[in-house]
Amino acid sequence: MTQRLMELLLFVALASAWGLMHASAGWAVAGALAGALLWSLLDGLRARRLLKWLATADTSQTPKLRGMWAELYVRSQKVLKNLERKIQSSDARLANFLAAIQASPNGVILLDADGRIEWVNLTAAHQLGFDQQKDVGQYIQNLVRSPIFKTYISGGDFSTEIQIGGIGARPSVPSKISVQIHPYGHKRKLMLTRDVTAVELADTMRRDFVANVSHEIRTPLTVLSGFVETLQHIPVTETDRNIYLGMMSQQAQRMQMLVSDLLTLSRLEGSPAPGPGDWIDTDELMAPAVEETRALSTVIAQPPHEITQVAETAFSISGNKSELHSAMSNLLSNAVRYTPAGGSIRTGWHLRPDGWAEFFVEDSGPGIAAEHLPRLTERFYRVDRSRSRETGGTGLGLAIVKHVAQRHGGQFNVTSKTGQGSTFSIALPPSRVRENIPS
Repeated sequence: MTQRLMELLLFVALASAWGLMHASAGWAVAGALAGALLWSLLDGLRARRLLKWLATADTSQTPKLRGMWAELYVRSQKVLKNLERKIQSSDARLANFLAAIQASPNGVILLDADGRIEWVNLTAAHQLGFDQQKDVGQYIQNLVRSPIFKTYISGGDFSTEIQIGGIGARPSVPSKISVQIHPYGHKRKLMLTRDVTAVELADTMRRDFVANVSHEIRTPLTVLSGFVETLQHIPVTETDRNIYLGMMSQQAQRMQMLVSDLLTLSRLEGSPAPGPGDWIDTDELMAPAVEETRALSTVIAQPPHEITQVAETAFSISGNKSELHSAMSNLLSNAVRYTPAGGSIRTGWHLRPDGWAEFFVEDSGPGIAAEHLPRLTERFYRVDRSRSRETGGTGLGLAIVKHVAQRHGGQFNVTSKTGQGSTFSIALPPSRVRENIPS
């Protein structure tokens, strides 16, 4: 401020001196006024430069200023730079926040007071079929056409979530999306979506599993309780008694097999996958499995099946011996149960050209229609329920086989045509295969 006053006085003094030198005292006064006016014009120009700079707030430009205006410029520049840093910091935090929401496994949609989309993340766009850019500004009710959702959003009670069908949901391929709205700010809404298809499927599978186990156990229990009641209250001959006891033993064995398979599945799902353990010769694996299969065939089929073991170059497999034996036995026993008496069954291990080892069971049975193939490994799924129950199947064998194959890093495959038989195989990766070295 002192500098500006000194500058003003200097202008007045110089102009006044100029008036005295060229005229009278009156001209000195006029010169002083002219000097003050000139200073005011120059000072106004400096103020205008500062105001123009403040209007653009361009910190890269430096206006030509002096005195108080230069000081104001310096201080204003410091304030603006601080504001820029704060804005950049806020923008960075906002960008990180939006990136975090974008990466969320749950969908997030921001709605304005009128129910229009202000922002939507990729997850919600995918779950509800939105275009992340084009649908911004659209009314949410025009895009989510579920009657349940329309009732939900118009009702205003958002204390609970609702479920709507996902994009492309069909009876055979269900898709469920959970939706809940949380009001915030001035009539704005935060809409969260979550894909609960897997949860719904798991719940359905749990209910089906309990129902299937109950059904499978109830049938033999009904038979057992019926015969027990008969033997307790009705006199029977020794011959009938032996028949009844034989049928009771058969049903007890059926329940024992079911419980055993359930325990096997539970163990496979709850234990770590087998690592690179001991090496097992394929011939050593094959011998007991084929022997058990031939014994089963003589019991349930007359004439027995023609079971052929295909012998190739001997090699060894790395894995859990009991699990592999269980998988092989299940495939072989299935072939016996579903192939008519006297039919042929070929089985063995062989090395594929890609280095994988494959155990196969090929039968001359009735074959399996194409629509059944994708569901064969579902628990308790049977192509022919009556045939399976007649021969004592539990409906869990192929589920066990699939688990064993996956736990060994392998694959389970089925090829079949109606009337032409079926081929079931377990393939193990090259890392679990080693050719035997002749001694």
